[in-house]
Amino acid sequence: MSTADATTAKTAQTPFRVALTGGIASGKTTVANLFAERGVPVIDTDLIAREVVEPGHAALGEVVEAFGPEILSPDGRIDRRRMRERIFADDAARKRLEAILHPAIRAEMERLSLSAQGPYQVLVIPLLAEGGRRDHVDRVLVVDVPESLQVERLRTRDAVTREQARASLQAQAQREARLAVADDVIANTGRVGDLREQVDRLHLRYAALAAAKVVRGNRDKAQ
Repeated sequence: MSTADATTAKTAQTPFRVALTGGIASGKTTVANLFAERGVPVIDTDLIAREVVEPGHAALGEVVEAFGPEILSPDGRIDRRRMRERIFADDAARKRLEAILHPAIRAEMERLSLSAQGPYQVLVIPLLAEGGRRDHVDRVLVVDVPESLQVERLRTRDAVTREQARASLQAQAQREARLAVADDVIANTGRVGDLREQVDRLHLRYAALAAAKVVRGNRDKAQ
């Protein structure tokens, strides 16, 4: 089998995947929940990131080896506040942590994806625009919201000052960078009814695209 044939076969075998991304306080969780209500499997890399460093997982030992036992809480789990403080202003430390966690997260995401059912899948990948891989997904869906609204949501949700909220936004990819990687965009201005309508339209579109992928895969197998 040629390299091109192998790539085609692999593509035909993988589920239709939609990467869901967006900035902090954009409403990704709300959108993901709306897809889940429609029977779509949702795989959240934020949840996976927490699970892969639980006691008993190899990644936890690697993190402790890299950053020292002082990043652990008394119960043997990572002290997330201390870890955030450690990497917030240290780009080298952040990259070191990512080098440990990202392979473990990708492996678990792949495992969950291949075992999931449903017409297609939504993979919640908050940092996709910051350099995450998109070669394993079929579409990228960005939840878009004006930065001014993000700031106000952060102030309400996290009880922070406007300056602190803006600093959190600056630590992520800018709005233009996220929109540049988007195949589809959901505008989240605050009305759940509007979100439902947008998700309904995309649900029909993704189901049709997923069905077409299956047809292509079956045709390729028959050749």
